[in-house]
Amino acid sequence: SAFMDALGAFNGVFPLRELEQAGRRAAALATLELDKFVIPKAPCFPPWEWLTPGTPSTGAAFEQVTGTVLARMEAAKAAATAPLDALKQAGERLQTQLGAAVKKIDALNQVIQENLVGIRVVKAFVRQPHEKEKFKTANDAYTKAGLSAVMRVMLMNPVLMMGISVATVLILYNGGILVIQGELAVGQLSSLLTYIFNILFSVMMVGMALFQYTRAKACADRIFEVLDAQPDIQNGAETLSAGARPVKGLVEFKNVSFKYRATGTGDDVLRNISFTAKPGQTVAIVGGTGVGKSTLVNLIPRFYDVTGGQVLVDGEDVRDYALEDLRKKVGMVLQNNVLFSGTIRENLLWGDENATEEEMIQAAKNAQAYDFIMSFPEGFDTRLEQGGVNVSGGQKQRLCIARAMLRKPEVLILDDSTSAVDSATEALIRQSFHDNLKDTTVILIAQRISSVRDADQIIVLEDDTIAAMGTHDELMATSSIYQEIYYSQQEGVKDNG
Repeated sequence: SAFMDALGAFNGVFPLRELEQAGRRAAALATLELDKFVIPKAPCFPPWEWLTPGTPSTGAAFEQVTGTVLARMEAAKAAATAPLDALKQAGERLQTQLGAAVKKIDALNQVIQENLVGIRVVKAFVRQPHEKEKFKTANDAYTKAGLSAVMRVMLMNPVLMMGISVATVLILYNGGILVIQGELAVGQLSSLLTYIFNILFSVMMVGMALFQYTRAKACADRIFEVLDAQPDIQNGAETLSAGARPVKGLVEFKNVSFKYRATGTGDDVLRNISFTAKPGQTVAIVGGTGVGKSTLVNLIPRFYDVTGGQVLVDGEDVRDYALEDLRKKVGMVLQNNVLFSGTIRENLLWGDENATEEEMIQAAKNAQAYDFIMSFPEGFDTRLEQGGVNVSGGQKQRLCIARAMLRKPEVLILDDSTSAVDSATEALIRQSFHDNLKDTTVILIAQRISSVRDADQIIVLEDDTIAAMGTHDELMATSSIYQEIYYSQQEGVKDNG
């Protein structure tokens, strides 16, 4: 073809035609008798002219020709793949820089989120200048990382265009000389230029596509890092179905110990915890701040797994239950009350999406939330903003209690869930538990003795273990820690009175 003829003219730079002929002759030699050829005393170029027919040979001529052909083929391969290798290396460096930029923007978004969530605290402590400086630091770090990647991208097109221009000048210069010497036709030079332009522009397009791919991969890596993360809590090898084996609410802790593996000192935060909560009983847990009350109840629905001992529900280890089935039978009102953006109705139906209107209203009445819900113009269709910011703390707690009661759980866990409710309303809620949850095991965490004194069993936690256990009257007679808590609160009541 014209292209191969044009390249053949550049004997020292693009010896492709000669390589093709050499390859064919080398292949032919493999099927001929090599003793008909010898190497002349003065080797000449091209290499197949080293072979002279009609004279004996030892086969060295064939090896030399083959070695020459392979060497030139390797050189041609290296020349062809060099631009692609350079693009690959540039892409890898660009991906590293873009990955760093994505992490910096994560840090920037975290600063913004913290400021929006805690905007009232920022204003209350007059920390606006500090937060502005904190934002500026994170933003500058992102800008620096982003500019490094952007500068590399901005240089890519000029470098590629310069490569095309330099190649054009070299081809025209050398080709012009060959045209003048009559060794190359003008049409052949034109064809060569066309082919070279197509190749180089394709390389440039590959470079642009590589940038887009690299940018997308840096973002995808961060996304799949989350999507591919596996929960630490998994179903056991022999999973029990709560549907086939209904949960009745018997909860047992047998010599339970627990430690946080990812953080902390590695010491147990709970040690040798053993007690039983029977169906229909109310078990209260009291103790100082940080003794592990919330951690203890979080072991029941397997938000954490014990590091020693067993937590049993109806005689079966909770690790043997299917997670979804187990958690459907456990209702929780967490210490941090969470409501979602949407209507009050939508939030309550989180407890049971198939509940009837009458069941939802009854749950609201049992949680002492019905009256304030109906005080809103739209009643149950009143829209709640994100986090329930348009209702008070006490109203938020009562809505969360109603949501848990609508679920009709066999085990109900209340983690300091009435701390923002006045004493009279709290007493009504406790009475509602007694009247409407007769077969439900209630595990109650509270700070006020008035909240727990009617419990069937009170557990006092101290120094990460159970310090005392019994009814209110029994603990008042035997536990100095419980007495101290009780009298300190009584003194506070007198002082306020």
